[in-house]
Amino acid sequence: MEPIGATSDGRVSTPGGMAAALDRDLECALDRSISWLKENQKPDGYWVGRLETNCTMEAEWILGMHFLGVRDDPKHDRVVRAILEQQRPDGSWAVFYGAPAGEISATIECYAALRCAGLNPDSDALRTAREWIIAHGGFKHVRVFTRMWLALIGEWPWSGTPQLPPEIILAPARWCPFNIYQFSSWARATLVPLAVVSALRPVRPLPEGRRLDELFPKGRDAVDYSLPRRHGRLSWESFFLTADRLLAWYVKFPVQPLRDTAIRACLEWIVRHQDADGAWGGIQPPWIYSLIALHASGYPLNHPVIAKGIDGFNEPWAVHTGDTTYLQASNSPVWDTLLTLVALLDADAFSPGEEWIERAMRWIIQQEVRIPGDWQVAVKGVEPSGWAFEYENDLYPDLDDTAVALQLFARVQDTGSTDLSRTAKEVIERAGRWLLAFQCRNGGWASFDKDNDHPLITKIPFCDFGEVLDPPSVDVTAHVIEALGHLGRDKNDPVVRRALDWILSEQEPDGSWFGRWGVNHVYGCGSVLPALRAVGYDMSALEVRKAAEWLIGHQNADGGWGETCSSYMSKDLRGAGPSTASQTAWGLMGLLAIGSSKYEEAILAGLGFLTRTQRADGTWDEPYYTGTGFPGYGLGKRIDVDDLRLPQGLELGRGFMLNYNMYRHYFPMTALGRARSYFRNRIEATLERGAAR
Repeated sequence: MEPIGATSDGRVSTPGGMAAALDRDLECALDRSISWLKENQKPDGYWVGRLETNCTMEAEWILGMHFLGVRDDPKHDRVVRAILEQQRPDGSWAVFYGAPAGEISATIECYAALRCAGLNPDSDALRTAREWIIAHGGFKHVRVFTRMWLALIGEWPWSGTPQLPPEIILAPARWCPFNIYQFSSWARATLVPLAVVSALRPVRPLPEGRRLDELFPKGRDAVDYSLPRRHGRLSWESFFLTADRLLAWYVKFPVQPLRDTAIRACLEWIVRHQDADGAWGGIQPPWIYSLIALHASGYPLNHPVIAKGIDGFNEPWAVHTGDTTYLQASNSPVWDTLLTLVALLDADAFSPGEEWIERAMRWIIQQEVRIPGDWQVAVKGVEPSGWAFEYENDLYPDLDDTAVALQLFARVQDTGSTDLSRTAKEVIERAGRWLLAFQCRNGGWASFDKDNDHPLITKIPFCDFGEVLDPPSVDVTAHVIEALGHLGRDKNDPVVRRALDWILSEQEPDGSWFGRWGVNHVYGCGSVLPALRAVGYDMSALEVRKAAEWLIGHQNADGGWGETCSSYMSKDLRGAGPSTASQTAWGLMGLLAIGSSKYEEAILAGLGFLTRTQRADGTWDEPYYTGTGFPGYGLGKRIDVDDLRLPQGLELGRGFMLNYNMYRHYFPMTALGRARSYFRNRIEATLERGAAR
């Protein structure tokens, strides 16, 4: 295939020339991608891609339905096949595609689910899985959530799980460091039902013949069920392990004056927080734990809350592919639609008069959240607004979606549609006030909460998985800054200045930025550099040049960019990995934002990768995971992995990684559209200079 911008005789036209071939290539690629969007738009006007995670979602659904006593779900066998489909050749299950190793907790949960479903332990799938589990230490390093699942099915003693007292819900939110609102929104929604489960300690044993005896080759008494200790006795970890033992004593004490009151308060909180589609918090973990907590507390399967929750695990949460069914950990229709509309703006394909665009905008406008949510505990005196990530999650609108929505509405104000301009102005005023109210004390923005960064709570034994805090992140803050730039604020605005100062203080010595919600430093650079440009920052400044040099230094030989999820645990892997469409787009978005001819060779190579790898139907293939749920640090923010002893390696045993199936489409579209505009402007400037001579 000819290089991008090649003329008919195979020469590559330079940006200083007419570059008609380059414009042609970009135009063709954009036309194909726009056609794909038209064909894949949902009838209501939105777009959504499958959200791939790992098979603990399917495994925990099977174990959860066993606990609830749901025996006739027609998708059960398809879910079992989905788990088997994802097993690695060595018998394990991994946290992300292409992971360097399987992960012990995920593998044990998948094994337990398959045994629960009736698979013979001597089958090839379970035999190889069992051999892998035993060879990797068995139950020695399983996380808290896995211990709880094993306890629920009678394979682990509840005494070997951390205490999570439901009385935590009674702690005053204003001053107590251990109240539920000190935890991130997703951790809070998970913690409340698990506190009920931890207090009640229910068990629904696996049927005889399906128990996990074969995973205890030396007998159950030979297993060390105690909680692991990774730090010395003079540490917060030791303090909380001691507190955990005291709580275990309290659980056995005959008088527990606040226990019943606390459990009732937790159950009421759970019921109030159910989403309209039956989920909780727009994500799977609090959803399945809430169903278990309610059922263990006496709620029957035909109770409206339970029934809606069980039914919610069907479409659109369930994704059917061939003879398998996968259960998404979340869904992203608002995020996908917002970024698709931004991509259409960048591709000059946003026409308010066209029906398909009007449908998409109407749908997005309807998704604005206008009711109070949990955020009001920390942010007071502002009218509710914002956009949530999912179909239904009104209690947790997020700042990243809202920032992109504001970018969108700021840009469509001048499209010529009177109705759209009027609506955009109203939305901008309301959502803008709401977003600004969330600026944290350090100048940045988090994802859902304000100043949710108290590290003490991460030391409790329960918090050994993922992240339980929601501190400001560079990528979310960058998206907010970019939105403020589109709304007319510049680098001298006090709000923007505080945010810029924080972002620049977070730049790595090598010139890159950490990516909290995307993998990883490529995402950080691709988020920050366009934000700097949007507020009029000096794009020739040293810090900008360092970021550009980092991007160019990590461009692959094929012209693309790629970064493995394992980069969260190794500095040597930053910016290293097979090229992907989404990460290549982020690299291009960063370099294009600088606007310097110095980087055009790298830009042309990146564009060549995108146009060369585009499928005939207009989209791209991308099996690699480029979205981040949790890096597994516990603190929810950038850390120096060399200075913190984490119970995970390159396999990210504490992490949770994501493959947004539309990242491969709208981010390349955005990059292609911005590149076309950049080179057209360069050509015009060259012609003007020539005419002036």
